[in-house]
Amino acid sequence: MSNTTLGVFMAVLDGSIVIIALPAIFRGIGLDPLAAGNIGYLLWMIMGYLLVTAVLVVALGRLGDIYGRVRIYNLGFAVFSAASLALSLDPLHGQSGALWLIGFRIAQAVGGAMLMANSAAILTDAFPAHQRGMALGVNQISALAGQFLGLVAGGVLVTIDWRAVFWINVPIGFAGTIWSYRTLREIGTSKAARIDWPGNLTFTCGALALLAAITYGIQPYGGASTGWTNPLVLGLLSGGVCLLLLFGVIETRVAEPMFQLGLFRIRAFAAGNAAALLTAIARGGLQFMLIIWLQGIWLPLHGYDFADTPLWAGISMLPLTAGFLVAGPLCGFLSDRFGARLFATSGLVLMAGAFLGLLLLPVDFPYAAFAVLVFVSGVGQGMFSAPNTSSIMGAVPPERRGVASGMRATFQNSGTSLSIGVFFSLMIIGLASSLPRTLSAGLQAQGVPAPVAAGVATLPPVATLFAAFLGQNPIAHLLAPSGVLHTLPAHNAAALTGNRFFPQLISGPFHHGLTIVFGTAAAMALIAAVASLSRGKPQRASSQPPIS
Repeated sequence: MSNTTLGVFMAVLDGSIVIIALPAIFRGIGLDPLAAGNIGYLLWMIMGYLLVTAVLVVALGRLGDIYGRVRIYNLGFAVFSAASLALSLDPLHGQSGALWLIGFRIAQAVGGAMLMANSAAILTDAFPAHQRGMALGVNQISALAGQFLGLVAGGVLVTIDWRAVFWINVPIGFAGTIWSYRTLREIGTSKAARIDWPGNLTFTCGALALLAAITYGIQPYGGASTGWTNPLVLGLLSGGVCLLLLFGVIETRVAEPMFQLGLFRIRAFAAGNAAALLTAIARGGLQFMLIIWLQGIWLPLHGYDFADTPLWAGISMLPLTAGFLVAGPLCGFLSDRFGARLFATSGLVLMAGAFLGLLLLPVDFPYAAFAVLVFVSGVGQGMFSAPNTSSIMGAVPPERRGVASGMRATFQNSGTSLSIGVFFSLMIIGLASSLPRTLSAGLQAQGVPAPVAAGVATLPPVATLFAAFLGQNPIAHLLAPSGVLHTLPAHNAAALTGNRFFPQLISGPFHHGLTIVFGTAAAMALIAAVASLSRGKPQRASSQPPIS
C-alpha cells in the first residue's frame, strides 16, 4: 500500500505541479506563453499529460492482466523517473525548449499511466474484502490530494529554480523504482492473451482526437472567443466519434478485447464508473475556476501581488485537501462494513451543496465562508472516491482487475480533461458577453485612448484569463504591446496596474461566468448521485453475471 500510494501520488501530483510553475518555466526557457502563436505551447504543457494518461490507462491495465500488474507498474516507475530527469535537463530555449518539455511530459505521462492503471488492481489483489475499502481509500485520497498539493509544491519549488519542479521527482522516483522492484511480488491472476491491436489503435486515436479537439476548442479562432467552429476542431471531433464507434464494434467481435464491455453488465461497475466520470468533470471545473477566482480577483483585492498569487492560491485551497484527507480513509474503512452506496451518494450530495454555496458567495467573499465550503466539498469528494473505487474493483472477477482499474482511471482522467474544455468554454462564453464593453469603458476612464482600449477589449478573453492564471499583471500584459502606459499620467498608470483595477473591472463578468460554471457542476454532481444510488447492494465478484 505504501509503495502504490507513493507511485499514484507522484503521478497525479505531476498533473498539477506544473500549473503553478508555468510562469517560471516559460521565463526559464525564454518564451512568452501569451504571445500570439504561443498559447498552444501553454495549453499542451497543461493538457498533454492529462490526455496521455486518459488515453493509455485502459491499454496498460489490460497489459497488466496479461503480463503481470506488478511488472507494468514497476516499469512505469522507471519510465516516469527517467522522463523527470530529462525534463530537468532541458538544454534548449524558446519554442524548441517548449517542445522538449512537452515531449518529455508526454513520456512522463506514459509512466504515470502505467502507475495509475495498475495500482488499484495490485491493492485489490493484496487486501481481503473486509480491508479493501480502507486500502483503496488511502490510495485514492493520496491521488486526489496530489492534485491540490501539487499547486502548493509548484509554488514553493519555483522560488528555488524552475527545474526544481522536475528535480524533485528524480531522487524520489528512482528510490521508488528500486523499492518496487525489490519488494513488490506478483500475487494477482494473470492470463495469457493476444493484444487487441485494432481495439488499441482505434481507442487510442479516437480518444486522443476528442481530447485534442477540446484543447484546440478553448483557443480563440478567427474572430471568435473559442475555437469550436474551427474546421480542425470539428474534424477532430467527428473523426474521434467515428473511431470510438468503430472501436465499440471491434470490441464486440474480437475474442480477447482490450476494453471489456461485458463488465458494464455488472451493475456496481457501470454505475460506479458513470458516477466517477460525472464527478471528475465537476471536480475539474472546481479546481480551475477556484484558482482563477483566487489569483485574478480575490488575492489581489486583499493586497497580494499578482506574482505571488499562484502560491497563495494553492495555500488558500488547503481546506479542500484537508477534507479529502479526513473523509477518504475513514469512509473507505466504513464502506467495508456498511457498503459503498450510502457514503458515495451522500458525498456527491455534499459536493452539489458546496457548489451551490460557492455560487451564492460574493466575488469578494469572506475567507472563512470560502474555507468551510471548499472543506465540505473535499469531504464530499473523499466520501465518494474511496467507497466508489472499492465498489468498482470489488465487483469484477480477479482476472479482470487490471483492465477494470484502467477503465476506471480512463473515466476519471477523461472527465478531468473534459472538464477543462467544458468549464473554460462556459467561462469564456460568459466573459465574452460582457467583458469587452466593461474593459473598454474602464480603460478609457483612466485615460487610455479609445482605439487602444477598443483593441484591448476585443482580444480573446482566454488571454485575460491565462494572464491572471499565470500570475502576471493582466492589464500591464494587455497594454504592453501598445506602449500606452508610458504616455499616461503616473497616477493613471499606477491605478491601471494596481491590485484593484483589474479585479474590480472583471468581477461582474466573471461572476456571470461562475454562475454558469458552478450551476453546471452542481447539476453534474446530482446526476452522479443518482447514478451512484443505482449501484444496488454489494455483490461478490464471483456472483456477478458472466461477462464473456
